[in-house]
Formats: sequence, C-alpha cells, structure tokens
Amino acid sequence: MSKKHGKRHSGQSGEESGHKRELPPRRSESDQPPSSAAWARSAVRHAARGAPIDTAALASCAASGIVTVQPGEAVDLGAIDADSDGGLDKEAAKEALVVEHGRIQELQERLYAEHRRSLLVVFQAIDTGGKDGTIRSVFEGVNPQGCRVWSFKVPSAEERDHDFLWRYHAKAPGRGMIGVFNRSHYEDVLVVRVKSLEPEGVWRPRYDLINDFERMLTLSGVTVLKFFLHISKEEQKERLEARIADPEKHWKFDAADLVERESWDAYQTAFTDALSRCSTSHAPWHVVPANRKWYRNLLVARTIANTLEAMDPRYPDAQPGIAELTVPD
Repeated sequence: MSKKHGKRHSGQSGEESGHKRELPPRRSESDQPPSSAAWARSAVRHAARGAPIDTAALASCAASGIVTVQPGEAVDLGAIDADSDGGLDKEAAKEALVVEHGRIQELQERLYAEHRRSLLVVFQAIDTGGKDGTIRSVFEGVNPQGCRVWSFKVPSAEERDHDFLWRYHAKAPGRGMIGVFNRSHYEDVLVVRVKSLEPEGVWRPRYDLINDFERMLTLSGVTVLKFFLHISKEEQKERLEARIADPEKHWKFDAADLVERESWDAYQTAFTDALSRCSTSHAPWHVVPANRKWYRNLLVARTIANTLEAMDPRYPDAQPGIAELTVPD
C-alpha cells in the first residue's frame, strides 16, 4: 500500500498533537443525577467482590502507537496519521501478533476461572473501518465459551420501545466473560445524529448518559476498553473499490455505503465529539491508526493483553485436600 499524505502521530496522548479546543465543562461527581448516585452506591457493593482495574492505570495499557484521548480534551482526528506503521514491517508485526494471541488466551482462561470481573471491548469505526476483520484477527484462538461478540444493527421494534441503552446493557458481559461490541451504544450519538433520526434535544444529552452507563459498568466490575479504528477517506475509497472489483467481495458491498460516504465530514465531526465528550478516566477512548490492517491488529491485541494483565485475574483457590486425592482404577 502506498503511503498517504498527512502528518505522522504515534504518541499515546491526545496532548501530543498540539491541537486542542475547549470543551464544555464535564459534570463533576457531585453534579451526577440521583439515579447515577444510586447506581454507584449499589455497584460498589458488587465491585467489592472483584474490584475493577485501577482506573488511574487504564490509559497506560494502550500499546505504543495508539492515541489515547485525554479526559476533558478534544481529539483532532485530522492530526492523527491513519497510515502510521510505527516503524514496523508487516512480517514483524504478524510475528508479534502471535505472541499477543498467546497472552490473551492465557489471561482469558484466568479471567473465566476467576469468575469475578469481566472485560467489555467496544469497536467503532466509519464504514469499511475494519471492525469485523479486527475482531476476527485479535480474538483468534480465544475460547468461545468465555467470549461473546455482539453486532448491533438497526434496532428492532422491541428495542425501540425501550430506552436507547436497554439493548446494550442486556449484552454487557457477565462475570468471567469477555464481551465484544461490534458497533455499540455510540451509534446513538453517531448515526442517529448524522441522519437526523432524532432531534438534537434527544441525542445531545446522551453523552452524559453514556458516561453514567460506563461508570456504572466499571463500578460493577466490568473493565470498559474502547477502540476507534481510524482510517483515511482515501483508504475508504480503496476498500470500497476493492469490494466492487472482486466478485467474491460483492456480498460485502452495499450501495448505501456510497451514500454514507457523502456524509464523511459529518461523521468525522460526530466521531470527534463522541470521542472527546466520552473519554473518561474509567473508560478512555483509544484511537487506532487503521489504514494498515496488520498494524491495527497488533495495536489492538497488545492493548487488550496489557489490559487483561493489569486486571491480573487469578485462578480460584483449590478445594482443601484436592492434591492428596487419587483417582480409582
């Protein structure tokens, strides 16, 4: 793949881009509505059985090459080079990915055995951004007994009859599980906003509601890990053209994708606001340069492995006397 023009950006912090814009003040803990306070009080009791990861250390789990959006600051997607390769070559990255697969598999087994906490991995991207491919690659070899992938499409009639978070909360991972959201609750401030499916007075308050929701999950022992797969407009064009040119990829192509492409700028604005307003200390957003699939896969896998390692799941204690037991002939 040829290099695309644009700035390189390989740091972990949104501060390094040098591009900042002021955001409206984030609500303080004391400003949380009563329902959020009740969630927190109840959730702390559950978290005591298996405390969530130290949120102060969560952002440091991101692999080098990922841009972690700092809470309270605005991300500048235009300053992040989607074509970055971190100075690696494809073969070296593939070899490193095998190592990360091994780490994830071992740590997943420990998480499942411990049965006290869980991990929710959220993927968002523009059309052709690579969510499906990333999930297939990163979770290769993971025991499906302890991992569930949920792909959220257009809401059903039943889902529309409930609040916008209802269907997502129902799929949050239980204890010991890794849950993967292919698209997520963020669709309700992205597609809903860009397509004007709801008025601004409905979708704009959802940023705070999403932050409340993720905070509640965290206090309940769910570590929330969020990835935005960042591709360039030129890369999207190449991927759409590849689907048109290859008959075996025609099933992936939807003419509506061309219509959606016309809203590229509107989607970039919507993504920017979602990433900036909903990157918190307990659930930060990680922007992944995603033009190069092999580099994208390595960054995501390494960050998941680092996060699981920081959670440090432990095998439960064995039953007393089990080591002395013998199996009869």
